[in-house]
Amino acid sequence: MRIKATIDRIPGGMMIVPLILGAILTTLFPTMGKTFGSFTGALMTGSLPILAVFYVCMGSTINFKATPYILKKGGTLLGTKIITAIIVGFVAAKFLGNGMITEGFFAGISVLAIVAAMNDTNGGLYMALMGQFGKKEDVGAYSVMSLESGPFFTMISLGVAGLAAFPWQTFVGAILPLIVGMILGNLDKDMREFLSKAVPVLVPFFAFALGAGLNLQSVWKAGFLGVLLGIGVVAVTGLTLTITDRLIGGNGIAGLSAASTAGNAAGVPAAVAAANVAYAPLVPSATALVASCVIVTAILVPIVTAWYAKKIGVKSQIN
Repeated sequence: MRIKATIDRIPGGMMIVPLILGAILTTLFPTMGKTFGSFTGALMTGSLPILAVFYVCMGSTINFKATPYILKKGGTLLGTKIITAIIVGFVAAKFLGNGMITEGFFAGISVLAIVAAMNDTNGGLYMALMGQFGKKEDVGAYSVMSLESGPFFTMISLGVAGLAAFPWQTFVGAILPLIVGMILGNLDKDMREFLSKAVPVLVPFFAFALGAGLNLQSVWKAGFLGVLLGIGVVAVTGLTLTITDRLIGGNGIAGLSAASTAGNAAGVPAAVAAANVAYAPLVPSATALVASCVIVTAILVPIVTAWYAKKIGVKSQIN
């Protein structure tokens, strides 16, 4: 059987096929991880440990001389995503205010849902795609982009900045595995060669764990509006991120890879409402819509990124 060859024919196959498989299993058998437990349960819920290992292995391939590049790339993508969400939120607020549409096709949509969906990038998806189509330094750029996680920048976009503080420990924890890998790889070329081999191997395992954390019923609950919002996130942030990525010398792949919605973004509406009760009535619909965006963008971004990479002549590094 030519399993790998078949998967490789699919755009972003090593990422998208395991991800969809994990999502289908979780949707059909939501308690599968708990039922079997042990290694099976760990594989279905272990995206963070796998991601930590991915960080160390990828870090080992990065030369210390690339640090300015990482800060430049990560800072540009982070700033672009936040500014895009602010602009879209500002425009939407002219029509929606602090409320939401209560009837018709767009019932349930609010500025809170739109901004929360746009502000936070799926870091695992970004790193996996950059590990496949980008440079190792581009993967490391997420250590800067991780600052967008949580409700802080969503609150800024909504005009309620100062109601949340960013814990420095979280930022250090996000970049520590990468730094450890960089130290090992720069101190010993044999360690660099040893660890670097694991980078492409970890992609499908992380993708499966990521997919196992998604329930396709979220898309159904949000309806076509949730799917449309997810497509909108990829289209709008994908365009602005690709443009700024190319402006700083990139080829646009990093920008498209960041045009997604992180899984923890589904908890942002509730966090914002906890800080400002005016948003409390919007939480149920906003949460469903953002959860839908997580799934839609997790499926769509790899496909679009792989298509774009092929269009500009960039080959996958794990084929």
